[in-house]
Amino acid sequence: MSETGFGIFYAVFQVGERLLYALCLAFFLQPATAKGKDRRRKTAMVCLLYLSAGFFCDWIPVPQGAFGFLLTILLTATAKMLGLERAMAFWLAVLFWNVRTASGLIMESLYFMIEQRMSLSVKMPETMYLHAFINITSFLLCHVLCMAIMLYALWLRLQKERMIFFWRELCYLGLLPIAGILFGQMIARLLTEVRDGVFFQLYERHPAFLAVVPLLALLFYGGAYLTIAFWQDMTALREEQAACFVEQQQTQAILARIQETEQFYRRVRSLEHEMRGHLTNLKGLVKSGAYVELEEYISRVDESIGDFAQTFQTGNSITDVIINDKRRQCLDRGIRFWVDFHYPSKGVYDAFDVGIILQNLLQNALEACEKMPEGERFITLIGKQRGRFFLLEVKNSFTGEVALGEDGLPVTDKKEDRFMHGIGLANVRREVEKYMGELELKADSQEFAATVFLQERSSL
Repeated sequence: MSETGFGIFYAVFQVGERLLYALCLAFFLQPATAKGKDRRRKTAMVCLLYLSAGFFCDWIPVPQGAFGFLLTILLTATAKMLGLERAMAFWLAVLFWNVRTASGLIMESLYFMIEQRMSLSVKMPETMYLHAFINITSFLLCHVLCMAIMLYALWLRLQKERMIFFWRELCYLGLLPIAGILFGQMIARLLTEVRDGVFFQLYERHPAFLAVVPLLALLFYGGAYLTIAFWQDMTALREEQAACFVEQQQTQAILARIQETEQFYRRVRSLEHEMRGHLTNLKGLVKSGAYVELEEYISRVDESIGDFAQTFQTGNSITDVIINDKRRQCLDRGIRFWVDFHYPSKGVYDAFDVGIILQNLLQNALEACEKMPEGERFITLIGKQRGRFFLLEVKNSFTGEVALGEDGLPVTDKKEDRFMHGIGLANVRREVEKYMGELELKADSQEFAATVFLQERSSL
C-alpha cells in the first residue's frame, strides 16, 4: 500500500471508527429512548451527538478524556428530547464510556501481544503501510466486537427490571463506572512515552501489566454490572415491601371498619328497644296536643334513625363497609355513584381479597374523578357471578391518556415517595393471580374501566 493510499484510508477510517462507536451508543440507549414512534429520529440524534462531540474535540485542542466528558454533557442536556430523565441519560453515558474504556484496555493488551509475535523483519514502506492497515482495521473491529458484547450484557441486565432513580442515587450507581473511566485515562497516558527521542511502551517495561490492566478493567466493568443487579434487586424489594405495607394498612382499615359495623348493628338492636319508649313519648305528646314539640321530637328520632342507614347491602359485611364508605366519599365530592354489586353466594372467595380489590379500584376511581369538572364525575360498580367466574368492574369518568408500562399497568408520574405510588393496581393484580384470574384496563377519551375476573377454586 502506498503512502497516498494509506492517507486516504486513514481519513475514511477515522470517520468510520466514530460512526461504529456512535451506532454502539445508539444501540445501548435504544431500549430507553425508543419508546415513541420517532425511534429512527432518536437513533440518528444519538449518532449526531457522538459525531459532533468527536469533531469538536478535533477542531479545538482539548485535554485527553474531554471527548467522553463532552458527550456526557450533550446527552444529559438533550435528555428530554431523547425521552430520558437527565439522571438516567447521565448514568447511561457514564456506563457506555466505562465499557468503551474497559474494552479498549483489554484489546490494547491483546493487540500488543499479537503485534510482538507478528513483527515484520523487513520494513519496506509498502509493507509497513499494509501492515499498519491490517493492524488498525483488525484492532477497530475487535474492539467494536468486544465493546458490543459487553454492552449487550449490560443491556440484558437493564431489561430485567425497570430502574427509576434520581441524582442522589448517582453517587452510588456511578461510583465504580467513573472510577473505571479514570483508571483507563491514567493507563492510556502511561501506555506510550517518548524520552530523549526514544519510544517506550508500558508493556515492554512492565510485562506484568499485560495481565493486570485487562483484569482491573474487567473488575471495574463487573463491579458496575453487579451494582446494577444489586440496585435492581433492592428496588424490587422496596416495591414489594411498599405493596405489602399498603395491603397491610388496607386490611387493618377494613378490620377497623368491620368492628365499627359490628358496633353499628349492636346499636341497631338497642334502638329496637328504644323505639318502644319513643312511641310512648309520641303518644303522650299527641294526647297533650303539643304539636310543636311533637314535630321536633319526630325530627330528632328521624335523625337518629338516619345515622343507621346502610344504603348498599351486598351480602357480605366487608364489601358493605367498603362500598358504603366510598358512597359517602362520592356524595361529599359530587360524584354520581351507581352500584350493582352482589357478593358471590359460594364461599370460594376470601372476603378480604375481594375487599382489597374493591378498595384499590374504587380509590383509584375517586382520585381520577377529582380531576374532572363537577357535573361530569361518575363511578359505576358491577359485581356479579358469571358461571365459575366472578366479574367485578369499576368504571369512572376520565379524560386524557394512560401510559402503560411493560407490566401492563399505568405508569405513575409522581416522583415523591415513588415506591408508595402506582402499587394499588399492582396489589389488585396480585390478589387476582391468587384465583388464576385476569385484570383488564381500558381507557378512552371519556371513561376508564378496570375489569377483574376471579375464577372459582375448590381450595385456596
